[in-house]
Amino acid sequence: MQKVHRHPGIVRLSHWLVACSGILLLFSGFGQMPMYKRYNIIKIPGLSWSGDFEITLLIHYLAAVVFTAAIAFHLVYHFRRKEFGIVPRKGDLRESVQGFLAMAGLASEPQHEKFQAKQRVIYAIIGSASLLLVITGLVKSYKNLGAIVLDPMLLQLIAFTHTIVGVLFMMLFIAHVAALLLKSHRPLIPSMFSGKVDSDYARQHHPNWHIDEKHKR
Repeated sequence: MQKVHRHPGIVRLSHWLVACSGILLLFSGFGQMPMYKRYNIIKIPGLSWSGDFEITLLIHYLAAVVFTAAIAFHLVYHFRRKEFGIVPRKGDLRESVQGFLAMAGLASEPQHEKFQAKQRVIYAIIGSASLLLVITGLVKSYKNLGAIVLDPMLLQLIAFTHTIVGVLFMMLFIAHVAALLLKSHRPLIPSMFSGKVDSDYARQHHPNWHIDEKHKR
């Protein structure tokens, strides 16, 4: 079956770095609350270390470095290449609603380019949450180093925001994975590893992008 190239290797690598470091951030972040001793997570084979604050803090910092670097690379890479296909545009909300209705058989599917309107909207939400996590996390880390002194109320607000956005990020992450398991989206899963998607799928679900790719060959 003919394939269409969708994601280059460097884009797939940055995606997986964000995903894997994000999972580590969530796991280590919840471990600092603490939760894992209280709910006996430490009794699960191989996770006895999860109740150690110093270990989870170190993992959190290391994962945060990878997470921040991968996001920074993603932004710079696509900006320099002027690749803005995933950036939300006017009419995306309306088209997203139409797309969700189409999944239920209540409307016709919009003519998509490389990314669907709902993908662009979700990207903006996840991206905003990620940047907010990075900013609040950097402030908290900088403060922990004793480099700055913050008003206790402001620090509490930053910590609260970091936690709430972390929970939101987790929910969005789960929703993102769940969406890929839908029958209409499953053909996209191989592209996250190989970078390619079936030509028939591209023609059916992303007709405008597929035409562009054919002209580029």
